[in-house]
This record gives sequence, structure tokens and C-alpha cells, in this order.
Amino acid sequence: MDSLEFDSDDLGVTEDFLSRAYARMRISSSTPGSGRARIRRDAIPAVSVDELDLDFDMSYAVTPLGRICLCVVHDGTIQDHAFRGVRDDFGPGDVVLFAPHDLPYAGRICSARYNITMLDPGLLEQVAAGEGTPREPVRLTGHRPHSPAAARHLTQTIAYLRDHVLADPAVAREPLIASTGSQLLAASVLAAFPNTARTEPTAQDRGDAHSATLRRAVAYIDDHAAEPLTVADIAAAAHVTVRALQYAFRRRLDTTPLAHLRRARLAHAHHELRAAHSGDTTVGHIAARWGFAHPGRFAALYRAAYGRHPSDTLRG
Repeated sequence: MDSLEFDSDDLGVTEDFLSRAYARMRISSSTPGSGRARIRRDAIPAVSVDELDLDFDMSYAVTPLGRICLCVVHDGTIQDHAFRGVRDDFGPGDVVLFAPHDLPYAGRICSARYNITMLDPGLLEQVAAGEGTPREPVRLTGHRPHSPAAARHLTQTIAYLRDHVLADPAVAREPLIASTGSQLLAASVLAAFPNTARTEPTAQDRGDAHSATLRRAVAYIDDHAAEPLTVADIAAAAHVTVRALQYAFRRRLDTTPLAHLRRARLAHAHHELRAAHSGDTTVGHIAARWGFAHPGRFAALYRAAYGRHPSDTLRG
């Protein structure tokens, strides 16, 4: 996990920092006598979450970031934000695609406090329902979520990553948590924004969603639960598309591949809790090792599966 903090009232220093932290940019201020910028970044591989607080009006022009960039506005406004085919203003509560990974953008920040979350475009491929053959990468085709509910869910996902995955460096360093958190964000982005990924299974997918596919997928999950896995990894091991894999789990088990993976990891955590001594480890440490960043959610899942609190199993 990487973290950085920045605090300066020198516009030149701020421009240099922003150019190094994001992409080459030019900024200017129209607010006399002010120019304080405060920025904190926490990052895991493929994902970064930044909180920015600018107490001045700043115009910006930015070269392509190479990463999908999301923005959640807390206070203030962002005006005249523009990239190819888009010009829009954002205010408190808005969550938007700030910029596609391969396009420059420009605009004006007006004394705003906001969040910037960036992710590698390849993450969308890991969770999207792909064809299993060479194709155009999945792209987002709109800059605003398709519904208020989708916007709320994405905002909650970003807050979860910030407050529960990235807030504790020891937790964020766990490979399964980093992998699960990144996929959660990518899936939430695809669920929130219009995009080019196909979601409905084809006739071939339905034909491939047979019991042998399910057996291969379940065996792969059980054998590799301790490793960072994506839906695409499981589909490749089962020799089908992601859509066929998802359809097989939904039709035959009424669940999803990732939900089954979570149950497999919960079972491993249960066995580890039973074998451990309370003086040698903690519930939180075991939960994090098996990909559960939020102790309360882990405890709820554990109680639902095993009828007791995980700390009781550890003490027992």
C-alpha cells in the first residue's frame, strides 16, 4: 500500500505535485490571496483513492491519465468540465466519470472538497462478461451513472474502500483484500455507468453452462481460494466465458462465482480459527488474511454460517 500527503499554498508547487500525481497539467487561479491545496492519497495496486481540498478557484487542463478517473464532489463546485463530447458542471453529491483513461480534459474547480478515485482500465476486463476471444476493451459510454441508486451504490463502494480497505495499511497489504477491493470497485463502476460489456448470456453461453462447467469452476475455486482470483480467472479455468460461468452458478446454485469464492474463504477462516490459539492471533488478522476487510461484516457472515461469533471459536 502507498500513501502520500500534500499541503501547500504555492500554486507552482501545487501544479508540479498534481502533474506528478496525476498527469501533466497546467493550472491557474483566479482567487487573489488564496491558494491552499490539501491532498491525501491511499493506493493499492491498480486503484488509488484521493481526498482533495482546494480553498481557491482553479482552472485545469490535463493530458490523458491512462486510468479511469471518478470524481465524488463533497463541497463546492466543478464547472465547465469538458472532454470529447461532454461539457458539464458538478456539485455536492455528484459522482461522475471525470475522464476516460485515454482522453484529455479541462475545467474549473471552485473552492471544492472532492474525491478522486482512479483505477486501471484492465480491471473492467477482469469482471466484465467478455467473449473469451480478442475484442475491443470494455469502455464506459456515459459520464454520469444511469440512476440515482447506482450513483449511491458507487459512492458507498468508494467510501468502503477508503474507510475499511485503505484506512489500515496492514489490512490493505493483504493480497486477497487488495484483489477483492479492486474487483468490487470495478464491478460497481460497470453497474453504475453505461458501458460496452455484454451482460446477457448467448445461446453458446447457455449451452456451456452445464454441470461439468460448474464442477471445474468449483474445484478451481476450492483449490485456489488462498490466491487472488478474478471472475475471468475462474472462467478461464472452466474453459467458458464469464457470462457462461455466471449463468451456470445462477441457474444451478442460485449464487455467483464470487459469492461461492467468499464462502470458500469463510470456510478456510473458520478452520484457521478452530486451530489457532487466542494468544497467537486475532479474529481480525485471520479475517484479513482470507480477504475480509470489515470485521463487522465478517462477524455477521460467520454467525450466519456457523451460528456463533468468530471470537468464540477462537477462544474455544
